[in-house]
Amino acid sequence: MPKKPDGAEKTDLLQGTLDMLILRTLLFGPLHGHSIAHSIQQTSREVIRVDHGSLYPALQRLERRAWVTAVWGTSENNRRAKYYRLTPAGKRQLTAESSKWDRLTGAIAQIMRTREEEG
Repeated sequence: MPKKPDGAEKTDLLQGTLDMLILRTLLFGPLHGHSIAHSIQQTSREVIRVDHGSLYPALQRLERRAWVTAVWGTSENNRRAKYYRLTPAGKRQLTAESSKWDRLTGAIAQIMRTREEEG
């Protein structure tokens, strides 16, 4: 994995994972883009860093799918910002994605344990 300048390893997300992380972050209330990225970074203990080039296309995709809605407001530093809110459809999607994620990570963990036991 490529090293970042500060020594932290870059961690690539599986396709669709960013959408799930955004939906999960918005479960706790509306946030603007920068706060979403910051929350994901903090919650992951700095392992996952979402750059704006990935975040905003994902937010637009979630809006098109009606999983989030957005309204313009004023941020904590008095700037105009778009605040995103989870919709009922987004909550249902988060539940479905969470179930898939649990199955996938369980299967990967099983494969890793099996390979370690055989090796």
